[in-house]
Amino acid sequence: MTYRALYLHAKRTLQGAGVDSPGFDAAALAEFFFGLDRPGLARRGEERPEPCQEQAFLQGLAQRANRRPLQYILGNWPFMGLELAVGEGVLIPREDTAVLVEAVAERLGPAPPQGLDLCAGTGAVGLGLCSLRPDSQVVCVELSEKALAYLKVNLERYPQFQVTGQRENVLFPQALGRFPRELDFIASNPPYIATEELAGLQPEVRLEPMAALDGGKDGLIFYRKIAALWLPLLKSGGVLGVEIGEEQGLAVKALFLEAGLTKVEIRQDLAGLNRVVIGTKG
Repeated sequence: MTYRALYLHAKRTLQGAGVDSPGFDAAALAEFFFGLDRPGLARRGEERPEPCQEQAFLQGLAQRANRRPLQYILGNWPFMGLELAVGEGVLIPREDTAVLVEAVAERLGPAPPQGLDLCAGTGAVGLGLCSLRPDSQVVCVELSEKALAYLKVNLERYPQFQVTGQRENVLFPQALGRFPRELDFIASNPPYIATEELAGLQPEVRLEPMAALDGGKDGLIFYRKIAALWLPLLKSGGVLGVEIGEEQGLAVKALFLEAGLTKVEIRQDLAGLNRVVIGTKG
């Protein structure tokens, strides 16, 4: 088949499989396997790929039609101008998380800031923050060995940033003694989906690690632990920012106020949904 025929076949196949964005995904697969973006497909649409390219494309298409996440097939995904390694065992970076990174960056003072990215996964939050504030020093805290493997790759891709990774369980108080006090910020995109809601997620999302999604019975367990255990590591004037589910804004804001944070506000994403709660210590 020609490039055009393969693209159209992929789009129809993905549409039939119930994929939300069949045209986008088909184009992404074409660019990955053929090296042709949309203008390239338009120019060279009547040409034919090498048989090995066609076979690889069709194999990738079959995976996507079976609802394997597109990001896992491609192996990389952009976030705030960065290219992050992703795959089975790590949460996929999403555009909405940029709201958290930008909110924290806005509140940092002029001095080089030092802080933590809790439940770091790929390191998207820590690296994203450094892309806005290259003078930042960040420790990315992650428990999963699989996720840490991707984190390591991503940190090695951006040696210009002062970011390191450390394996710890955010829910355990024993971890606290291994970090300095007087931090300027703590940022986190923790698991926040209520356990009973996990079964109703999209097939793609259910293939992401459950440990990165499951926020306990009410989805708030990590916010409670962060406020109780990690907040004391912040200096006066330090910033705590977290990503939230769209219906958790008021509950997390109340937790932060109860913990003594000031200037607590809820930030929305581009869709106008509650996405971040951020506050200042003291």
